[in-house]
Amino acid sequence: MIKREIQKSIEAKLFTGKLVVIYGARQVGKTTLIKEIGNKFVNEQIYLNCDEPDVRELLTDATSTKLKNIVGQKKIVLIDEAQRVKNIGITLKLFADQIKDVQVIATGSSAFELSNEINEPLTGRKYEFTLYPFSMRELSSEFGWLEANRLVEERILFGMYPEVVLNPDDKKNLLKSITRSYLFKDVLSYEGIRKLEVLEKLLMALAAQIGSEVSYNELAGTVGIDKDTTNKYLDILEKAFVIFRLHPFSRNIRTELTKMRKIYFYDTGVRNALISNFNSLASRTDKGALWENFLIAEKLKMNSALNIDARTFFWRTSQQQEIDYIEETEGDLYVYEFSLNKNNKKKIPLTFSRTYQIKNSDVINVENYGSFLGIV
Repeated sequence: MIKREIQKSIEAKLFTGKLVVIYGARQVGKTTLIKEIGNKFVNEQIYLNCDEPDVRELLTDATSTKLKNIVGQKKIVLIDEAQRVKNIGITLKLFADQIKDVQVIATGSSAFELSNEINEPLTGRKYEFTLYPFSMRELSSEFGWLEANRLVEERILFGMYPEVVLNPDDKKNLLKSITRSYLFKDVLSYEGIRKLEVLEKLLMALAAQIGSEVSYNELAGTVGIDKDTTNKYLDILEKAFVIFRLHPFSRNIRTELTKMRKIYFYDTGVRNALISNFNSLASRTDKGALWENFLIAEKLKMNSALNIDARTFFWRTSQQQEIDYIEETEGDLYVYEFSLNKNNKKKIPLTFSRTYQIKNSDVINVENYGSFLGIV
C-alpha cells in the first residue's frame, strides 16, 4: 500500500472528542485509507459499508440506544460512503453527543452531498479532510524521487488515480472506466443534472480550455444551456472533485481582469480520457496547459496534506500581461510561471512586481518542480 500523506494528520485527531469526515471522489482510496487506520485497532473497530442496503437501513434514523447496540464494545467506527444514508447528519450527531468514547470516521464521495447532510448538525463536532488521487509527494515517498520523476510524463498523461497507477498495463481502460462509471455516476446523481449529453459537452468544452480564461457566457453558448445552469453545473462538478476553479487576482490596477475564471481538472488523466488523447507530450499542442494543470493540482494536494491555508489565483491584464499562479499565505504573495522548457526565460511582469510586494517568485520547469512541491 502506498502511504497517504493525510493519514498521519487524521490519526493525530483520533480520540480528541470529534468525528473525522473524509471527502473525496470515488476510487481515490478512501476505503483503503480508513481500513489502514482501522487495522491499528484490529479487535476494536467496526466497518460499515453504506453501499450495502442493510447497513443503510441500520443507520437511517437510528436512536442512540440502537447505535450503542451496533457498536457494542468497539472503540472505532468506520462508516464508508456515508452520504448514502438518509439524514446521516443526525446519526453522526448522536455518535458525537451520546457515544463520546467511540471514534467515528466517515467517508463521502461528494463534498456537495455529504456536507449538505452534516454541516448544520455537526457544527463544532468534526474534523474534515479531503483525499485526492495519489500525489507526486506520496509516490516519491514510496518509490524514491528518481523513480517517481522518471515517470512524471506518465502521471501527466494518465493521472494519479490509485487503480491506474498500480495497474499500468491496463491504464487506458481503467481510466476510461473511472471517468465514465464513477465520476459521471456521482455528478448525474444530483438533482437538476439529468442529461448525460449536456454534461459531456460541458466537460469536453472545459477540457479544451484548461490553462485559459473561461467565460461562463461562452460556455453556456457552446453547451446550449443558460448561464445560471452552467454555473450550477460547474459548482456541482467542483464539489464532486472533478474540476476546480482559480479566480483572478485583482486589487490595485484598473486594467486587471476580474470576471474571467480558469478551470482545471483535479486529475489530468481524467481530462485526457475525456478527449481520448494520451499522445506523448512531445507531439501535443496542449502540453504547456497540461503541465500547468498538473502542477497546480499537485500544489493543491500538497497544501491540503500539510494543512497550508493558501488562497490561490491567476493574474492577467487587458494588455495581455499574465501570471500563471499566485498563492497568498499569511499575507505573503508567492508568484509562479510554469514552463516545460527549462530554457524558457519567462519573467514576472514589471507591472505586477512594481505594484505588489512579492515574497518569492519562480519559473517552474521539469528540473525544479520537485522543489516547488516540497519533495527535493
